[in-house]
Amino acid sequence: MTYDPITLALVQNRLDHISRQMGWVMLRTARSPIFQSHDFSCFITGPTGYLVSQADGCPVHTGSGGFAVRGLLKAFGDDIHEGDAFLLNDPYLAGGNHLPDWVIARPVFSRGTVVGFTCNRAHQSDIGGGAAGTYNPLATEIFHEGIRLPPIRVVERGEIRKDLWDMLLANTRTPHLLDGDLRAMLGSTQIGCERVAAIFDDLGHEQGMAYLDGILDHADRRFRAEVESLPDGVYVGEEISNNDCFTRTEIRYRVTLTVSGDQLTVDFTGTSPQIKGFKNSSFANTHAATYTGLSSFFDPDLPRNEGTFRSVKLIIPYGCTLNPKPPAATTFATAFPAHDIIQACWKALSQAVPSKTVAGWGKAIIPLSAGVDDAGATTYVLYHWNGLSGGGAVMNRDGLNQIAHLSTLGGLTLPNVELWEQLYPIHVHRHEFRRDAAGPGQWRGGTGIEYEADVLTDANYSFRGEGLFDPSGFGAAGGLAGAAGQCTTFDGTGKEFTPPQYSLVGLPPVRIVLSSPAGGGVGSPSHRDPQSVLRDVRDGIVSETAAQSIYKVALTPDGRSVDAERTRALRASA
Repeated sequence: MTYDPITLALVQNRLDHISRQMGWVMLRTARSPIFQSHDFSCFITGPTGYLVSQADGCPVHTGSGGFAVRGLLKAFGDDIHEGDAFLLNDPYLAGGNHLPDWVIARPVFSRGTVVGFTCNRAHQSDIGGGAAGTYNPLATEIFHEGIRLPPIRVVERGEIRKDLWDMLLANTRTPHLLDGDLRAMLGSTQIGCERVAAIFDDLGHEQGMAYLDGILDHADRRFRAEVESLPDGVYVGEEISNNDCFTRTEIRYRVTLTVSGDQLTVDFTGTSPQIKGFKNSSFANTHAATYTGLSSFFDPDLPRNEGTFRSVKLIIPYGCTLNPKPPAATTFATAFPAHDIIQACWKALSQAVPSKTVAGWGKAIIPLSAGVDDAGATTYVLYHWNGLSGGGAVMNRDGLNQIAHLSTLGGLTLPNVELWEQLYPIHVHRHEFRRDAAGPGQWRGGTGIEYEADVLTDANYSFRGEGLFDPSGFGAAGGLAGAAGQCTTFDGTGKEFTPPQYSLVGLPPVRIVLSSPAGGGVGSPSHRDPQSVLRDVRDGIVSETAAQSIYKVALTPDGRSVDAERTRALRASA
């Protein structure tokens, strides 16, 4: 078929706008505070489960969306009717990424046949299991992580199935939140369903189906052109984690990229075997993280649908930590090792295109607190998002001083401190950029954060310190690594407790003190613009001592200007 390019662009833009509309509905109607940080994503697929729009939310959520819908279709086949809605989460049985992310998928009908699905994948506040808040660092198998949901029909011809609904609410510590959140997910997908159906009303059934194929073909051509612009060759990238959630050890994530014309093979052979802890990455999650690493390296205007990656072949050995055998635990898959997959891809691609060299992002060390409110009646689950890390620098731009997990590409937003203090028993004392932590470079890394807060009740803590001990934001092209993270708590007597890297601990009211990991720098620090160094000193994120010893920039005695003569001498002797 010959496609009208304007209509093709309009169809893609309408689908993307509908994805965002679903997200706006979710933001305004969901009940859990976690969704104020946008820990959900809306997407749209075609009738066979191929992803046609992922314009909303986090790429690690949406990039594996096609696996979820294909899992649903495998389970139900043609037994799908107007007014139905389906729910799933399981990474082994349903194409899920990890158990806390529940997917609501609603079929779109045109002329009595399914033409697509509107979907919302949202991270639930609590799904049972061994730890409040879904993250159980003691988990060694998926059964420790919460309720498992193969594809189930939760709404049948417009009516919620009360028996299933009651079962879901019975398997969470926060039923008052889950009830509202699931209804918000249903509402957002209903709005999306109506809007997608309107496209078929406007174009006609056959034309609508044809243009869904057309946007995928267009994305395929665009990405093949990007791959073809790379030099043919073999490029290897590797990232290392320093723990298996129980002991300090070395976990390797190795990727070999082979470029041949417009074909790209991504081979994870050489990656470590699956691990004891809950950082194994499900098959779908590994695909999503790989696609995030690839698409973020190339033209930002690339289409974001499944057609983009038709020319990519993934090899993921069964039994490695990126394609584990059941019942391996996987809850932390979406943050780590997704982070390691993306950065390994960036390292390999930077060899092919040195002008796009990217430094590493710091790995987050966010604890989670769970307790009961003052009345002792309601469970709260508090994510200390404010401890997120610094991003890595790129050519011609400093890293962002604080940003969400790499696998979200900043798709999560930081909560408002004042609002958080209203919603939770917490008092925040400090939330400020770190000093002398950012990876030095011609373009420096993000600083990371100093975070200090009192949790005012007894609470159970899920400590998740991936970025502790060793620098995780690597430097590139002569740039240096960002500082590692630190985490300590103090009780009311001043007694200090340094938690293990991954642990589940009950504590009395404590003060949490975090220094989040910083991002790496790109290029030699001695090549950094002296005026940029001066700005950093005056902003309090680089000391005068570091300015002189690392960046080779001397300031005037009042610290208000660059001493040009002394700076030239320092750099000449470097």
